[in-house]
Amino acid sequence: MTGAEEQQPSGRPAEAAPVPGPRASTPAGEPESGPATAPKRTRIVLAEVSRTGDPADRTRSELTQQTPVGETLVQGLMRAQLSLALRLSLLVLIGLGGLPWLFAIAPAVGRVTVLGVNLPWLLLGVVSFPFLIVVGWAYVRLAERNEQDFVDLIRRPER
Repeated sequence: MTGAEEQQPSGRPAEAAPVPGPRASTPAGEPESGPATAPKRTRIVLAEVSRTGDPADRTRSELTQQTPVGETLVQGLMRAQLSLALRLSLLVLIGLGGLPWLFAIAPAVGRVTVLGVNLPWLLLGVVSFPFLIVVGWAYVRLAERNEQDFVDLIRRPER
């Protein structure tokens, strides 16, 4: 046997010399200070994951991923906008489209003059434009309200 394979008198092999662990690196220029100490171990324990995100994130992801739920939400907004457009179109149709019917049914109303201008010309040529501007303003205001209600629905926390 060689010297490395010497056995102790009890028949056991001799204890091997301890193997040194990895050395901590020291910045260049600093002298090494004594034996290297191992970095402290940090114990990491997994805990329950808490939802830190906005509760409306799920609804927003439904919209962006075009899932059936998101599609239903968008269809609801489109339905509200269409309903608003149809109601105001009906108002314009009755308001402006009803005037010729009025003049045909009651010809005496069509013969009335105001400041030297026939009433039909005055109503259809002058008064109709402010009426259309007011209906347009109302449409924009109500459409924006529908959109804001939609955004509020998306941002509302889930129950």
